Amino acid sequence: MYAVIKTGGKQYKAAPGDVLRVELIDAEPGSSITLDQVLMVADGDTVSVGTPMLAGSKVQAEVLSHGRGDKIRIIKFRRRKHSRRTQGHRQYYTELKITDISA
Repeated sequence: MYAVIKTGGKQYKAAPGDVLRVELIDAEPGSSITLDQVLMVADGDTVSVGTPMLAGSKVQAEVLSHGRGDKIRIIKFRRRKHSRRTQGHRQYYTELKITDISA
């Protein structure tokens, strides 16, 4: 059984026991949260697709930790103009462990 959920403007495929890195969620590590924006649930041959969300479907998850991803470098360069610009960015994330899917 798996579900496709939407959080932080992105979509994730989640199955019980999976560990996902999603956009930062305001919750304490060790707490349990409910994700109710479920787009699709598949259980064997049975597939339920929402328009756009499935009513009554929920995904339970446990917050494992918060952190920041690896640094990426943004470089803007204009040739022959003696113009360079460098910037770095580290994205915040929340690590979730999927515990239950209810369709």
